[in-house]
Amino acid sequence: QVRLVESGGGLVQPGGSLRLSCEASGSNIRFFTMGWYRQAPGKQREWIAQVTSGDSTNYADSVKGRSTISRDNAKNTVYLQMNALKPEDTAVYYCNKWPVPWDWGPGTQVTVSP
Repeated sequence: QVRLVESGGGLVQPGGSLRLSCEASGSNIRFFTMGWYRQAPGKQREWIAQVTSGDSTNYADSVKGRSTISRDNAKNTVYLQMNALKPEDTAVYYCNKWPVPWDWGPGTQVTVSP
């Protein structure tokens, strides 16, 4: 059974930065495309970024130019560097395999507020 644990969230002011981490156990992520997703209050979970096994990346328009997804297969970990954060980035952030996810982890809360 694959277990995903996200970390790195917190309270940050608009314009600030955060680096989110997602450590996987129970499977080697090197073979899979991994994505970051987020769920804002009252909204559905949405995909925001992905990195393929060959390190190709793709981003949702909402985070493009402000975020960088990366992976460290040796650590079985995926990262999301987020810069120029906006209040509308406030959400719980999750990582998972794309397109067919494993069980979801607990996520990490990101709150962007003055």
